[in-house]
Amino acid sequence: MRTLIDKYSQHVYHVAYSVLRNDQEAQDAAQEAFIQMYKSLPDYRSEGFKTWLTRIAFHKAIDAKRKLGRRTAEDLGGEEKIINMPGRDEDVLARLVREERQDKLRERINQLPAQHRDIITAYYLGEKNYEQIASEAQVAVKTVESRLYRARQWIRNHWKEDEWRE
Repeated sequence: MRTLIDKYSQHVYHVAYSVLRNDQEAQDAAQEAFIQMYKSLPDYRSEGFKTWLTRIAFHKAIDAKRKLGRRTAEDLGGEEKIINMPGRDEDVLARLVREERQDKLRERINQLPAQHRDIITAYYLGEKNYEQIASEAQVAVKTVESRLYRARQWIRNHWKEDEWRE
C-alpha cells in the first residue's frame, strides 16, 4: 500500500488540484482517494491501475467541490445549494485517460520488431500517408502498403485484442 501511495501521490494530488484549485482541499481529496482505493482493491479488474485510480481521485475531488459549494451557500445564508462544477473538469479526466492509453501504446510499439515498429510509428503516430513514408524510406508505395499490412498482421497474431483496440 505504501508503495502505491509513494508512486501515485503526486499524480492523485494533481488530479484533485485540477478540479479544486485549492492546495488543502486537493490534499484532503487525494487522501480520500487513497482510502477509497484501498477499500475498492478487491473490486479492481486489471483495467489500467493508473486510470482506475485517476477516476477515483477525480470523483473524490468532484465530491469535495460539491461540499465546498454547499458550504459556501450556507455561509452566505442562501437557501439555494450552489454546486460549482465546471464542465471542463470532465475534459481533465478524458485527457488523463487518453494520455495513459497513448503511453501504453507507445510502450507496446517499442516492443515490436524494428521493421514493424518503424512503419507503425510513421503511419499512426507520425500521421504520415503512404506517399510520405515511401518518399522518406525511398521505397515504392506498394512496399509501404505491404509492410504496413505485415505489421498489422504481426500485431493481431502477437497481442491480445484488448492491447491494441481501445
